[in-house]
Amino acid sequence: MTNETDQQSDEATAPTIDALIAERRRKRETLAEQGFDPYPSRFDRTALADDLQERHAGLEKDTRTGEQVRLAGRVTAVRRHGKLSFATLADASGSIQLLLQAAALSDQAAAVLEAVDLGDWIGAEGEVITSRRGELSVDATELWLLSKALRPLPDKWHGLTETDTRYRQREVDLLANPDSRRVFDIRFKAIAAMRRHMESEHYVEVETPILQLQAGGAIARPFSTHSNALDIDLHLRIAPELYLKRLVIGGYERVFEIARNFRNEGISTRHSPEFTALEAYRAFGDVTDGMDLTEALVAGAAQAAIGRFGVAFGDSEVDLTPPWPRLALLDLLEERLGVRVHPTDPVDDLRGVCEAHGVTPNPEWGPGKLVFELYDQVLLPGLVAPVFVCGFPVEVSPLARHTADDPTMADRFELCIVGREFANGYSELNIPEEQAARFEVSAAAKSRGDDEAHPADLAFVRSLQYGLPPTAGIGVGIDRLIMLLAEVEAIRDVILFPMLRPESTE
Repeated sequence: MTNETDQQSDEATAPTIDALIAERRRKRETLAEQGFDPYPSRFDRTALADDLQERHAGLEKDTRTGEQVRLAGRVTAVRRHGKLSFATLADASGSIQLLLQAAALSDQAAAVLEAVDLGDWIGAEGEVITSRRGELSVDATELWLLSKALRPLPDKWHGLTETDTRYRQREVDLLANPDSRRVFDIRFKAIAAMRRHMESEHYVEVETPILQLQAGGAIARPFSTHSNALDIDLHLRIAPELYLKRLVIGGYERVFEIARNFRNEGISTRHSPEFTALEAYRAFGDVTDGMDLTEALVAGAAQAAIGRFGVAFGDSEVDLTPPWPRLALLDLLEERLGVRVHPTDPVDDLRGVCEAHGVTPNPEWGPGKLVFELYDQVLLPGLVAPVFVCGFPVEVSPLARHTADDPTMADRFELCIVGREFANGYSELNIPEEQAARFEVSAAAKSRGDDEAHPADLAFVRSLQYGLPPTAGIGVGIDRLIMLLAEVEAIRDVILFPMLRPESTE
């Protein structure tokens, strides 16, 4: 076996990579010529590395346990000392040392050892022992090549550092960079914890359409496509909200979906065209129940995924310990702006406030949208500690009930942390005529060229006519939550395979 330390550098030239691949192919063919299948169809493993480490912790040096095991994993290191070799085998649980004595190896094991390269998948059989230095090992007598790694893995000391390559070849990034594994382990644990909590609260997990005639449930620009079979235009969903509420109407009083959503908008460190959100709806609740559920989900995810409530994000130290304050949007704006604003204020006055605080108003924006932009551009960036901002203009909340005392303000919240929105929720609008009227306003805006205006969904209005009980709904951005818990600032770092431009062929 050759020493590949220099060969595995990220800086290896294409001819060098080609030569390495050719050499590895030659080794694979040599094994095949000797009658050993280099791609067996299965392998029966009897133990994992971490199980053995735990089961045999504390053994004395140079101890034989008598336990025979079969392991499988990648070869991450090989050291030769004459007729004695050592290899490190890594599986999903951890790693363990293989001790390989030439005199004890079968013909197949000797051939595999001769042909093995770093990154190869192998199977090994032998007795669990401790070495003379006390390291838990498997004294292997049999080896199987399970799959040849034709391309060398990145050098463990340098890793895979080029950002674009890390995203395009996430499988290699996960092998080379332990921090990437850490981030995605946090993601998987957090999502599992959120799902467990929803089930404990008797929510039913459901699936709703991704391809939709009308992309509703949020204010955003959709991706569009065409069905050849039906000869109709369709859209990728921007949110599952309307379908989930239709299920509540149908008798499923508590439903949730961990949904992939798609928005044909900008790409940044905070935004991805394809993202994941948890949406949940419960009958007989209101916005207060939505905040309670959101708080429980986020806090529970933090405890399950990282075991603490304190996180460092950028220059900020954040304490996620609940409960979090619930403060009125208009009060917070007054404190920040030095002037009280309201959706009933004259549009020219609100435009003046916007301009005074660096917000350039669009001529099409109504008073509610102007108030929202003051929140989004002026107030939100300064909200670091977790806070529920409560009460938003109806103009930008087309699916939410208005508050009991103000028809221009919606019974809605946003959870804000480190200057970003992490969750949104409200008491759902369940009056068919009012929902239809709001859709008419949105449709008029769409006809004037507003691509993000909510479409008039007559099927949803018809559903409301069958009766939607008082209902609370929430949406939690999974990707942003994982960014916070994993303490990373780019959304692509928490998405396994983020959207990228095509690779250059030059």
